Amino acid sequence: MLQPTRTKYRKAHKGRIHGKASRCNFMNYGAYGLKAIQPDRVISKQIEAARVALTRHMKRQGRVWTRVFPNIPVSKKPVEVRMGKGKGSPEFWVCRVKPGRILFEIDGVTEEIAKEALYKASAKLPIKTKFIKRVG
Repeated sequence: MLQPTRTKYRKAHKGRIHGKASRCNFMNYGAYGLKAIQPDRVISKQIEAARVALTRHMKRQGRVWTRVFPNIPVSKKPVEVRMGKGKGSPEFWVCRVKPGRILFEIDGVTEEIAKEALYKASAKLPIKTKFIKRVG
């Protein structure tokens, strides 16, 4: 499961996801990619599940680049605990994804395999995505 080795602060504000992605919105490594269409928080378990689905379908051929990393802690209070007594402890890590962000890139496989693999990976994610090809 992905998480940062250390952070400046233990707990973070929830925040909102506004606007379109200004970084990681172009293909840099692979020939095919998966692009986010709507904003949401993607959990580290979801990223890992998508990566596993991707590599399994590709039968470990080619190469995969993960362009997102969960660096924001999400805290939760235990079940059936009364209000107050401070903020809960960090439970899991998320990545805030804006529309237009490239999530995964792959190379070294045919377009049909890439399309099917990225479709299976997108089923593990909580957001709508789109298959893209590198131009040029």
